Amino acid sequence: MNALHIKKGSSRKSAYDLKNPLGDIVETHTLAVIVDNEAGVLARVIGLFSGRGYNIDSLTVAETDHEGHRSRITIVTTGTPAVIEQIKAQLGRLVPVHDVHDLTVEGRAVERELAMIKVAGTGDKRVEAMRLADIFRANVVDSTLESFVFEITGTSEKVDAFIDLMRPLGLTDIARTGVAAMARGT
Repeated sequence: MNALHIKKGSSRKSAYDLKNPLGDIVETHTLAVIVDNEAGVLARVIGLFSGRGYNIDSLTVAETDHEGHRSRITIVTTGTPAVIEQIKAQLGRLVPVHDVHDLTVEGRAVERELAMIKVAGTGDKRVEAMRLADIFRANVVDSTLESFVFEITGTSEKVDAFIDLMRPLGLTDIARTGVAAMARGT
């Protein structure tokens, strides 16, 4: 309620639509940011987020153009549509930033994440972990008599589902790369 005790939104008795046109719905967006590959660039981009209280759900960085000395930063963040627009505008104003793409709104994109998951167990739990790994197409990259390290690639939801199934079977450690994303088509 505001000072006039008028509820947000329109009503049959009001001539004014008091709803926020951009909405208060929190959305998840994947941003691809092309930057110069030089010292301090990542710190400046991350500083933009932390200085304004924005959260980063996933962050992946790698050099993509060796000759042009450019890197691609893939950021998964959440916020209202207004916050997402503000993030994109502020990223675009940074000097080392060449391009900002919101893969969520620009069309269909392919998103993948890699995770390594260590599961310790013997007997039936070990057999069940191997069976589930086969279903999820996870590869065994290390094996001892007491544990496995599985490698799984896919959407974040697939990785999350695999991790949830491994918890009761003896999950001991997780390492995730973060989301790598690319727009589909030309």
